[in-house]
Amino acid sequence: MDDTFFDKKDYKPLDRVDGRMKVTGAARYSAEYTLPNLAYGVLVGSTIAKGTIRSIDSKAAERAPGVIAVISHQNVIEVPGYQPDATQSTEPKVGGGPLRVFYDNKVYSNDQPIAIVVASSLEKAQYGASLVKVQYNKEEHITDFEANAGKAVVAAAAKKNPKSPTADYDRGQKDAFQTAPFKVEAEYVLPTEMHNPMELQAITAHWEADDKLTIYDKVQGTKTTQKTFAKEWAIPDQNVKVIATFVGGAFGNGLHSWPHESAAIIAAKQVKRPVKLVLTREQMFTMVGYRPRTWQKIQMGATKDGKLVAINHNSIGQTSVYEEFTESTLAQTRMMYASPSVSTRYRLLPLNVATPIWMRGPGEATGAFALESAMDEMAHAIGMDPIEFRILNYTESDPDKNMPWSTKFLRECYEEGKKRIGWENRKLKPGLLRDGEWLVGYGMGTGTFGANRGPATIHAELNKDGNLVMHCAITDIGPGTATAMVQIASNTTGIATEKIVFHLGSSEFPNAGLQGGSSTVNSVGPAVQAACNALKQQLITMAAGKNASAFGSAKPEDIMLDQGNMQITGNMSAKLALGDLLKQNNVEKIETTQESKASENGKQYSMNAFSMHFAMVHVHPLTGQVRVKKIVCCADAGTIVSPKTAESQMIGGATGGIGMALMEDAVMDHRFGRYVTKDFGDYHVPVHADVPDIDVYFVNKPDLLADPVGSKGLGEIAIIGVAPAIANAVFNATGKRVRELPITPDKLI
Repeated sequence: MDDTFFDKKDYKPLDRVDGRMKVTGAARYSAEYTLPNLAYGVLVGSTIAKGTIRSIDSKAAERAPGVIAVISHQNVIEVPGYQPDATQSTEPKVGGGPLRVFYDNKVYSNDQPIAIVVASSLEKAQYGASLVKVQYNKEEHITDFEANAGKAVVAAAAKKNPKSPTADYDRGQKDAFQTAPFKVEAEYVLPTEMHNPMELQAITAHWEADDKLTIYDKVQGTKTTQKTFAKEWAIPDQNVKVIATFVGGAFGNGLHSWPHESAAIIAAKQVKRPVKLVLTREQMFTMVGYRPRTWQKIQMGATKDGKLVAINHNSIGQTSVYEEFTESTLAQTRMMYASPSVSTRYRLLPLNVATPIWMRGPGEATGAFALESAMDEMAHAIGMDPIEFRILNYTESDPDKNMPWSTKFLRECYEEGKKRIGWENRKLKPGLLRDGEWLVGYGMGTGTFGANRGPATIHAELNKDGNLVMHCAITDIGPGTATAMVQIASNTTGIATEKIVFHLGSSEFPNAGLQGGSSTVNSVGPAVQAACNALKQQLITMAAGKNASAFGSAKPEDIMLDQGNMQITGNMSAKLALGDLLKQNNVEKIETTQESKASENGKQYSMNAFSMHFAMVHVHPLTGQVRVKKIVCCADAGTIVSPKTAESQMIGGATGGIGMALMEDAVMDHRFGRYVTKDFGDYHVPVHADVPDIDVYFVNKPDLLADPVGSKGLGEIAIIGVAPAIANAVFNATGKRVRELPITPDKLI
């Protein structure tokens, strides 16, 4: 086997450092904190999609046993950070800001929180909420995407900034498609897809004083959440403490602050006691974002020998009527392939729905479905192998930014994936392969995502026993952040992993950004590395005074801390007991705080991670049933710090891609503007029987231009390209091209 690739048989993985806590129940999530005098909140949602509230009758609820308060716009306390009603409107538009819960009597979408019932127990709050009676002045709502697509508008961000990623983009000749010898022109539709992590969205809010707030919240960024609610309540940032030590899964819905959080904080302030609020599964479909329904049209032109001439890519995505949400649907089209002419147009359609939010592979996963399907369609039209077609149009530099790649090893992914999936069995003509009564097809799709890096700070302490403890505000939504940081610290210092602890998930810890956008390892990892090297430099300074000849000229990278000893790599005679060294310097421990920032290399290089996904499917010709029999995922994501958790990331992304391709579809009844798929009985996601053997391989070549660890991020490319790989495999099996996801049996019969 090529030793540049990780194979799960070839390494001894580090187990998750928090794994035992999670499987034994010792890990505490946001809904599991119990505080003295705790009350419980239950939200009352609107039953209309547009209009105003005429009246709220809460008398019966207020008289119910255990009910403490019923809070709505009629009696809510003032929230200092709410601005006058200058941006929100019931008329379709874009712009504005997040929904201000209980601010006024306006209703913008179905199940919008319009009241909260607070009681001494959850059951009493639920009963009280059932007694609240609301009368509305109902107005005609707009929720039908197809019927209103003509009303899509330019994003406000694009109007303000012509260089915005959502602004109109042209490279080369605008009319190049019209004269291309071979043309593909097709429309692709991705339905609304819902965030459905295992853990429900939950918050426990506690005002410890009039101007001091502590919240135990399911979020993907403690510092961002801290700033949001400090601003909302006009108090100093440090007066808001956010605890998110454990997060039971998230795909992006924890990147935004939602109305239920504000509702719980308002309620806790108003009743003067801590309030816990946990959303129901149904409310997860209406209150905490989703992947927006998106229409795309691609016009692709190529020469008869397979060279791309032009790609025109238009997209319309939905947003709420009160808040603009945009995503990078068209980013991959601008830079993935060597087409001399590329044009993109991005538009938004405001509807009476709640605000969407980034969902794993935000925008890029949506755009890749259209782009990678169109690439497959063009390869078929020309009569070329889809991989050969992509290699022929391979980019050696970023054509969008006109910069060289920091690193790009996608060719290795193509070649390794071909071998692993058995691509040699694939036929150019669809429908020729069978396994018994099942049709067999092979497909592939490419993914890419920016190697994003932000600032992060680590506080680290090393004691005389050789134990290393680190603190950082970063959260962990499941990929194994603490495990990766322990591994980086061990690699940097030589300290055994069992003697390293990484504390995270509190706004009281040193600064870090959001866990999102595939940026955690390449942001926090360099800070861990810097802190470890700073500790070693302190030890060098101490040791030089005792053994100047050996340690006086040593550098941090020369020092390893092994079994309680400090020694120089390659010089076994130069060794000092760590405990003795600290004792001689009259200290019990040494500590440091180090910040790492994004490098300046981003001004000279385009930095992206890349992935290649292959799928082999069986399709039953009579029933239209699709079975994914094998998936191969190969990633160029720089240094793979923690192979075991990285492999899990790729498996999770591929599983999400199966759901995206074959199952997930939030169906709305436009008569009421309300989703009818509101639980796992109606909204289908992959289960064990749907997920085949998934082979995962990593190029594992560092990108030291991106960051000192050499990592480029993995979470997003794990799913980007999976759905089109499956769709293309279905076409190869059946000859039927499905351009509107999910691919359900009725579309194949």
